[in-house]
Amino acid sequence: MSLNLEPSPSLYNTGSSTYRPPPRTREVMINGQMVKLKYCFTCKMFRPPRTSHCSVCDNCVERFDHHCPWVGNCVGRRNYRFFYAFILSLSFLTAFIFACVVTHLTLRSQGSNFLSTLKETPASVLELVICFFSIWSILGLSGFHTYLVASNLTTNEDIKGSWSSKRGGEASINPYSHKSVITNCCAVLCGPLPPSLIDRRGFVQSDTVLPSPVRSDEPACGAKPDASMCVRGLKDLLRTAALCLSRSGLRGARHPAPPPA
Repeated sequence: MSLNLEPSPSLYNTGSSTYRPPPRTREVMINGQMVKLKYCFTCKMFRPPRTSHCSVCDNCVERFDHHCPWVGNCVGRRNYRFFYAFILSLSFLTAFIFACVVTHLTLRSQGSNFLSTLKETPASVLELVICFFSIWSILGLSGFHTYLVASNLTTNEDIKGSWSSKRGGEASINPYSHKSVITNCCAVLCGPLPPSLIDRRGFVQSDTVLPSPVRSDEPACGAKPDASMCVRGLKDLLRTAALCLSRSGLRGARHPAPPPA
């Protein structure tokens, strides 16, 4: 499937510079399903399928899932598997710590009162409370993303209801699903990692070349003279001093002083 993502030449060919043309769309066929591509006025291109513009990062992200404020980055095509592994390992860690704290308090309370054990270990009680309230949100987030991986969906598509009846219309079939849970998991988590589209070693080419400033011999009012002007002035001063000394020497040779009496 080849997509021409270059904007039309007449897109910005308007008389007024402040005029913004209406949004333009382009339809492509993906696995028998018609998908609309929207034009991004910020990035100046038609967005590829499953691409959305992040207002925080200010660029288009391919297979945009969401912008995570906890990691400070967008979750997309190249880092979704690492984000899923992160929340999955975090849920296992929280459950493991919660089980260890409960076991620790249970063993220490044997042969004594349970309330006195809680008073003796306030740090364990605090850790137990934190793990108890955080494990539900972390497990819920892991379960939600497990459902997305099994269905080959993104958070953005699930919230907007792109392939469901959440918008009030007829439910459409997800063209990116492989109709198998195992195949979807392998495609999302174990598929080949695409190369980065950002050339971090490339040089930024300037759009316009600024003309070189015209230099004058005399500095402007309030401007500091450069080194070449200082050297030129010093040469002129030495040349004038040498000329004065030579003239005084010639005058002394023409009119010698009278001998002493």
